[in-house]
Amino acid sequence: MSASYLVPDFLTATLGFAVFLAGAQTNARVGLLRRFNIPEPVTGGLAMAVLVLAVYLATGVEISFELATRDFLLVLFFAGIGLNARFSDLLAGGKPLVLLAILTVLAILAQNLIGVLGATVFGFPAQTGVMFGSAALIGGHGTAIAWAPDVAAATGLENVAELGVAVATLGLVLAALIGGPIAGHLIARYNLAPDRPDEVNTVGLASGPDGDDAAINHMSIMRVLLYLNLAIILGYVLHGALAAAGVKLPLFVPCLIMGIAIANLRALLFPRARPVTRTRSLALISEFALGAFLAMSLMSLQLWTIADLGVAIAAIMLAQTVFTVIFVRYLLFELMGRGYRAAVLAAGFGGFALGATPTAIANMTAVTKRFGPSPIAFVILPLVSAFIVDIANAVIIQMILNF
Repeated sequence: MSASYLVPDFLTATLGFAVFLAGAQTNARVGLLRRFNIPEPVTGGLAMAVLVLAVYLATGVEISFELATRDFLLVLFFAGIGLNARFSDLLAGGKPLVLLAILTVLAILAQNLIGVLGATVFGFPAQTGVMFGSAALIGGHGTAIAWAPDVAAATGLENVAELGVAVATLGLVLAALIGGPIAGHLIARYNLAPDRPDEVNTVGLASGPDGDDAAINHMSIMRVLLYLNLAIILGYVLHGALAAAGVKLPLFVPCLIMGIAIANLRALLFPRARPVTRTRSLALISEFALGAFLAMSLMSLQLWTIADLGVAIAAIMLAQTVFTVIFVRYLLFELMGRGYRAAVLAAGFGGFALGATPTAIANMTAVTKRFGPSPIAFVILPLVSAFIVDIANAVIIQMILNF
């Protein structure tokens, strides 16, 4: 009989910092990881997850983690993405935004087709295919768990939730590994470079403008934290109002929206105020929040949940991964213009299609830290993942379950 141990939130955060730093040290020493643009928190987080798996196999103890700090860091990060957004960029990104939304719907349909076919081949009820498809992959852990009762009712299959969580877990790992290499291949093959290389990265630090406004000091950090906190406070208010109106969105979405509103209103009303948007201080805080979030997310994966599914999950996930690579390389990249932004979005979509939005952002961050900024990519992908995926996923999953 297995035992369990829950790591308290404060210790989880402390381990997350250590895991991130261990990943950064490993990447610095292993050229292969840098060459394929594997994010530092992915390296460290997966190593920690393997260690937790080894403890489970050796002792039977299931280690899990309290993740309140991790969840706050996600909200903080997306509030920062909002502060970095300019209305002019959103207008310029209008066509790519619509195109990315259409491609996302096509990916959802294809994932479920592969999932249904795979489920049928391995003797599962056809409707179970959504758990091998978009419910667990583009949808992620939360969507898989939310739809598990409906799938169980439609199929009579037990342990549907465990199936969905296992697929989502493996998808998250694969998503973190394929995005960077795809973008690196595209950038090298087509000799791509940023359209505006002088801009400060949305996440992480790179070369940028000199002068007092670019400095990182206690005043600039305090200024950025003030506006991030304001965005989060107003995001909570908007989230509550939307929930009262029957609109369910993840908390980070209203915080992203309020970050956009605050940054652009501030620029309009106080054009001579010291900048917050696209400053090195904001990039530093965003890098910290994303890195720590992803390290904690990956180290908390319970990899032993995957082993029970054996050949079926391995074969279907291989098919899903091959499809995602082909889709991103030969459809998304081509339709998005074959430029540098398209390559960055390819890295992000690879992470998003198999994993989750934070994985997509981490993939794009690893690419832009090495090759240069692409601010619009960091705005349009979260907007698509926030507003399009849940609606399209719900409609398509329900159609499959009814069928």
